[in-house]
Amino acid sequence: MSSQQKQSARRSAGTPAAPEPSGSRPARLTAAAALTAVEGLALAALGAYMLIDGLTGSPDSPQQAEMGGLTVLALAVLPLVAARGLWLRRRWSRGPSLITQIVALPVAWTLVHGGGALVAGGVVLAVAALVVLVLLVNPTATEVLGIGPRENP
Repeated sequence: MSSQQKQSARRSAGTPAAPEPSGSRPARLTAAAALTAVEGLALAALGAYMLIDGLTGSPDSPQQAEMGGLTVLALAVLPLVAARGLWLRRRWSRGPSLITQIVALPVAWTLVHGGGALVAGGVVLAVAALVVLVLLVNPTATEVLGIGPRENP
């Protein structure tokens, strides 16, 4: 019987598919969840600022500022949901968090090359993204999330 068939049998028997993780949360996973949440909150703050500026300020194009703000707010949902999943030790949350970090690296590169105060923001973003990537590929984190080598049939 394959692992998928076993999971299907458990679901049909009324047992939960994903039991609550037991034990304490490793510091690495806690740090990854916290940094991912900070990135999501920073995106949400930027999106709110852009939206408010588009509505009440005098940007060059209010429509672009409002649409940009809504877009950034929508993009903030992914790291926030991933951070919550990491905090709760959900297996599915590692993928969205990794994707967020991989996407953050080119953004950080662009900020670093933007000059001025953007350089500091780019460096901070790059360091945070690299730290989260390292934390999430760590064997401790993958084990706690239930990610391991595939079973041979």
